[in-house]
Amino acid sequence: MRSIEKFVVVLAFLAVSVRGFTADVAVLRNGFSIRHERREVIGEVTRLYMNSDGSGYVDVQNSEVDHFEQDLAPAPGTAALKLPDVVGSASHRYHLDPDLVNSVIRAESGFNPKAVSRKGAMGLMQLEPQTAAQLGVADPFDPATNVDGGTRYLRELLVRYNFDLIKALAAYNAGPQRVEQYHGVPPYYETQAYVTRVVRDFNRQKLAEQKAAAIKKASAHKTQPAKPTPLSR
Repeated sequence: MRSIEKFVVVLAFLAVSVRGFTADVAVLRNGFSIRHERREVIGEVTRLYMNSDGSGYVDVQNSEVDHFEQDLAPAPGTAALKLPDVVGSASHRYHLDPDLVNSVIRAESGFNPKAVSRKGAMGLMQLEPQTAAQLGVADPFDPATNVDGGTRYLRELLVRYNFDLIKALAAYNAGPQRVEQYHGVPPYYETQAYVTRVVRDFNRQKLAEQKAAAIKKASAHKTQPAKPTPLSR
C-alpha cells in the first residue's frame, strides 16, 4: 500500500467555531437528519463527527443545514440495530469479508445510518440516489437494505476489476468511469485518502484478530493438563 499511502498528506484546518456535546441531530433543508457526537464549522462547511474521537465524519454545506436539535433516539449501533448481524448476513450473501464491509462503512458514514453527504449519498454505505435506484434500494436509510445494496455493489466492482481491491475501492468512491479513465486510482486526494483509510482499517482489524487468536491459543495451551509421566518397570 505504499504507492497509495504516499498520497496521504496532513491538512491543517482553521476551525471557526467548535462545540462539543453528547449527541445532536443536524436537520437539513432537504428533510434529512444526521446524528453526530460533535461538530465544527470549517469555512463554508460544517463537519459532523460521528464519534467523539473523530474517527468518522461527514461534511455538510452550511447553507444545507436548517437547524440542530438534541438527539432523543437510541444511538446507532445499539442492540436494536444489530449491525453486526446486518453486515454478517450481507457479507455471507455476497461472499465478502465482513471486516472489509465494516471498514467501508466506517470510512463512508462512521456507522451513522442517517448520514447524508454533500453530494446526496445516503446511509451507512453512502449510496447515491442513482446507485440506490439501480440496486433496488428503496430506503437508503434502512440499515439492512443499505448494507445489502452497498455490499452487492462492492462485490460487483471487485468482479469488474478482477478482485483488485484498490481499484474496486477507488471506483466505490469516485465511480468506475474515473478509474477506467485513469487506469487505476484517479488523482483525487479524496479518493486516494479514502482507499488508504479503508485498507489501513481492514489491516488493523486483521492484525487485531490474529493477535487475539494467538493469545487465545497460548492461553489454551497453558491451561492444558500436563501429560502423566510413564512409570518405569
